[in-house]
Amino acid sequence: MHHARLSESLRLQRALRVLEERFGQWVTTRTLVRKANICAVNSVVAELRENGCRIECEQRSKDGQRRFFYRLTKTPEEWNGTVSKD
Repeated sequence: MHHARLSESLRLQRALRVLEERFGQWVTTRTLVRKANICAVNSVVAELRENGCRIECEQRSKDGQRRFFYRLTKTPEEWNGTVSKD
């Protein structure tokens, strides 16, 4: 899989910011889609992991519906929170 660089991808930066705001707390797929304005959350999470993030995933069922939750437990060493201008 080819992945975008965090330093150059606004999409990855938006997703990481949402996860950072709730560091150590579970965040739903829906929250990531809405607050970070992204699609394919599982792919974005995989790319963030390739960039050095540690993100846990948990599946829960409620009323027969599967829901996925993500939790950031480590940010990349080189990440300083600076947003790309691209």
